[in-house]
Amino acid sequence: MKLNIEGMMCMRCAARVQKALEAEGAKATIDLDGKCALVEADAADAEKLAAAVEKAGYKVVSIEK
Repeated sequence: MKLNIEGMMCMRCAARVQKALEAEGAKATIDLDGKCALVEADAADAEKLAAAVEKAGYKVVSIEK
């Protein structure tokens, strides 16, 4: 699944997003240039993962399952 994220500007931002996703049990690859996270997780967890990213201070603008 792909989470399109607004607000990631640097490697520190990317690391915070990755940490938030991994804390929810998801394996994530962050694409800073593409402003997204590629996540290996059940599609049913999409809202939970989006909430974790938003709690870390970033906005999930769309989810592609």
